[in-house]
Amino acid sequence: MLMTLTSTHEAATDLGFLLRKNPARPQSFTLSFGKAHVFYPEATLERCTVALLVEVDPVGLVRNRRGPSGEGGALEQYVNDRPYAASSFLSVALADVFGSALSGKSKERPELADTPLPLSVTFSALPCRGGEEFLRKMFEPLGYTISARRLPLDEKFSDWGESSYFQVELKARLPLQQLLSHLYVLVPVLDNDKHYWVSDDEVEKLLRHGEGWLASHPEREAITRRYLKHQRSLVDDALTQLADEAEPNPDAVAEVHAAEEETIERSISLNEQRLGSVLAALKNTGAARVLDLGCGEGKLLQALLKERQFTEIIGMDVSHRALEIAHDRLHYDRLPPVQKERLRFLHGSLIYRDQRLAGFDAAAVVEVIEHLDAARLAAFERVLFECAKPKHIVITTPNSEYNVKWETLPAGKFRHRDHRFEWTRAEFQTWANGVATRFGYNLRFVSVGPEDLAVGSPTQMAVFTR
Repeated sequence: MLMTLTSTHEAATDLGFLLRKNPARPQSFTLSFGKAHVFYPEATLERCTVALLVEVDPVGLVRNRRGPSGEGGALEQYVNDRPYAASSFLSVALADVFGSALSGKSKERPELADTPLPLSVTFSALPCRGGEEFLRKMFEPLGYTISARRLPLDEKFSDWGESSYFQVELKARLPLQQLLSHLYVLVPVLDNDKHYWVSDDEVEKLLRHGEGWLASHPEREAITRRYLKHQRSLVDDALTQLADEAEPNPDAVAEVHAAEEETIERSISLNEQRLGSVLAALKNTGAARVLDLGCGEGKLLQALLKERQFTEIIGMDVSHRALEIAHDRLHYDRLPPVQKERLRFLHGSLIYRDQRLAGFDAAAVVEVIEHLDAARLAAFERVLFECAKPKHIVITTPNSEYNVKWETLPAGKFRHRDHRFEWTRAEFQTWANGVATRFGYNLRFVSVGPEDLAVGSPTQMAVFTR
């Protein structure tokens, strides 16, 4: 089986330091089931590719087994796809050959080990029991761009039907350790099989290599079941531990979110300008039924309620405490019946499909996406643009280039401690254009707040229309 990994990071050959494999010297490693070979088809400062070729000896595997399944067993033990298709054998090879990179360590380039890199990985034959849709469900929530071509069983005999094997390329910008951890777990999951006995220690491996991404993955149950070969006791144990994995308390985050950002942005009254721009954009759409997703303490809801144009207004947030504050801010219990009928509060998450969000004219997502990590951001895109799919969507997020204008904000720091990222104008436009193209929306950008010729405005806004 063949896997290649390519980096286009500046000084791309530094990939060799991360993997601890010299680009100038091919190497071979003896494994319990065969051999692994590492070599570099290309190695320049602009582009560096490492290839991992794994040779599986199926005859040797059978001869080493004991009992009725050993030598002399069924023909399929000798004639199978294991030498050619990526499987749990590849995961074992990754751990054996690239162990230090998989653990996130680099003696020569420690700072590079934690740096997001532009990476792409290809598989000559990747089993996908569940088809391309399942493949995308595994990798898209983690921020990957996927190219997949189904391989025929036999090009000369089309009536044999389609195979379950794909030629696959995955692209993402992330630390190498994260990419290798994703592959270590998900390749056997796609294959829905393992070549060795699964016991309690596999739960520990799953949790260790899934740390930081598996607990929030929308398909974590399917991943856990397949990785642990559907052994119910192990699956239940793993899922319980994933559910208990420490995550930020949304109510605690809501308590400090507004205060921290308001302290930085107060000098230019940015929040008022931002809400005014969002309100104007929503009014210009002609929308009557509007969602405020991640409504927080209800400042936008308060502005929306003053406009007769909006006949149905929904405020949704993951924080119970934020919804309580919004409820009190708008004096909901004392609103006239006509006003109260226009407004509704929902408790919910933006990373899970929710039929209550379908059928609205417009949605506002104000200063929310920067709180989502890569896995949750990809899920959010599908929840909003594919499932809820309102006719108009208004999204705002900080412009990181403007941060230099605030003397109280240390260089390289985000405006709020819970921000997972803050994008430049180019990064935001790249993301928004990609989303608009995938889900069939037109797009325009609006600057919000005082604009500087060099660094732009403090807030950037995208208005999507279909």
